[in-house]
Amino acid sequence: MRVLIVKTSSLGDLIHTFPALGDAARAVPEIEFHWLVEEAFAQVPGWHPAVSRTIPIALRRWRCNWRDAWKKGQLKRFRSALQQEAYDLVIDAQGLVKSALPARMAKGPIAGYDRHSLREPLASFFYQRCYPVSRGLHAIERIRQLFAMALEYPLPDGPPDSGLPEYQGEREKSLIFLHGTTWPSKHWPLEYWAALTVMAEEAGYRVRLPWHAPEERLRAETIIRHAGCGELMPHLDLNGLKNALSPAGGVVGVDTGLAHLAAALNTPAVTLYGPTVEGLTGAVGRRQQNLGVDFSCAPCLQRQCSYRGEVAVQPACFQTLPPGKVWSALCEQMALA
Repeated sequence: MRVLIVKTSSLGDLIHTFPALGDAARAVPEIEFHWLVEEAFAQVPGWHPAVSRTIPIALRRWRCNWRDAWKKGQLKRFRSALQQEAYDLVIDAQGLVKSALPARMAKGPIAGYDRHSLREPLASFFYQRCYPVSRGLHAIERIRQLFAMALEYPLPDGPPDSGLPEYQGEREKSLIFLHGTTWPSKHWPLEYWAALTVMAEEAGYRVRLPWHAPEERLRAETIIRHAGCGELMPHLDLNGLKNALSPAGGVVGVDTGLAHLAAALNTPAVTLYGPTVEGLTGAVGRRQQNLGVDFSCAPCLQRQCSYRGEVAVQPACFQTLPPGKVWSALCEQMALA
């Protein structure tokens, strides 16, 4: 049985899909998965052993200039690659119009959430098979339920398993601090990162800070300068970051895709949630702890902090997650490991 998964982005959303792949592979041993994914994340599907082919799509790049993509034949080549295989089923695990449209181009019946289960109900009109799944569940459980109904096997009772191999050796005496994220309101204050870096170095750990975009490198360098210690990591692709996170002694991150990866690898980790809701999309792993703020207007789900009262740090809600509290939580996870 050959199944196409349509889940194009983001990194955290892709990681959330892995447990459903494991469920399906155990329930339907002959199943083979292909995965349609945004080109920036093309390395990710292959991390799971049940995925045999990855088909990249450049939605983010094309939407800036559809006419140019059409003139250069990029859309035609994508359609040709997508239609190389016929599928017994296409599962749109993203549930958006932008994922339903390319799913419709594939050769095979499409399954997805019904209109009551979607943020964009219009997407369900592209599906031949629609299934009800509560929007109040964690994203991992929603996808597990969708796969179980679409592929007709009983939902396993056990906890979710990412299927990623867990590091078996002695963990490094180093910590990775995932300081980069998309929303300004998700950023833990720079002075907190610097203080946490000092705490870790004084405890005998080497702190490493990754970066991708130039502004993330600047932030990492600022943290190192304020702390007087810490190490700027080289620029790494997603495979390199995965290989760095796996053996690390511990990880602290804000609400970002790499924090979900650390949790899925079962690296001891703490993830910090300010404006966002960790209950529905929080990081999940055996050695993972999520820390949420305790603030009057949180979670606000806003990209910019709009609080105008007197506060010591920005974003304001993170004053309830000081470095000492985060360090204690990380030490607890590392001790359990």
